[in-house]
Amino acid sequence: MAEPIIDVRNLWTQRGEQIIQRDLSLQVEAGEIIGLVGGSGSGKTTLLRVVIGLDAPQRGTVRLFGIDPLNAEREKRLAMQRRFGTLFQAGALFSALSVFDNVALPLRELRSLDKRLIRDLVMLKLHLVEIEARHVGKMPAELSGGMVKRVALARALALDPELLVLDEPTAGLDPDRSRSFVKLIQSLSLEQNLTVFMVTHDVDTLSTLANRVAVLAEGRIVADGPLQEVKRNKHPFIASFFATAEPLPDPN
Repeated sequence: MAEPIIDVRNLWTQRGEQIIQRDLSLQVEAGEIIGLVGGSGSGKTTLLRVVIGLDAPQRGTVRLFGIDPLNAEREKRLAMQRRFGTLFQAGALFSALSVFDNVALPLRELRSLDKRLIRDLVMLKLHLVEIEARHVGKMPAELSGGMVKRVALARALALDPELLVLDEPTAGLDPDRSRSFVKLIQSLSLEQNLTVFMVTHDVDTLSTLANRVAVLAEGRIVADGPLQEVKRNKHPFIASFFATAEPLPDPN
């Protein structure tokens, strides 16, 4: 049996004296699109940061592509990092770099590609996310919220990752742009056979993208499965979340 892409076991995380997660376990298999939901302060982004190696857990194990992201040897860690791309909530573009240079950055860090190949790859990735060539010289401050998301997605896809990690991918977008962005991610995930680990609060995004939903509450995963199955769970947070969350209206 193939090893999970993400394998979190008996995880404990803590902020100061506050325990965020306790004895949490979660596995993500290749090809899955999993949506992680939870209330404010439940630790969704904390879990995401631990999974990709930005933060260390207090206890438990985290393996990404079979590798401990914090304790692996440098070469193994770098090779592992090239296998996933991350789209942060606000895009996290470098404000002093142009659209082109933001997307080119991970390619330049490889230090093995010539300038012409980097240019071709950057333009290809921007084309994939529907950013026109006339925008490549713009700075992030000149872009709309939707364009920032698309450029950040192009950067996340720059190294042809196997895993795409999304933190609230539609946050800050109006309904039309949100729907368009979700459809873009959906088509790219199918075309490139991506595994997707996504933190979101948006039911429309879940129903369109996710083939599996995990619910984080009380410091642990309280439900995990297909969306319709999870919605039938009687846990108080789940009942409240789906009672108050409204999907985006269908324009048709």
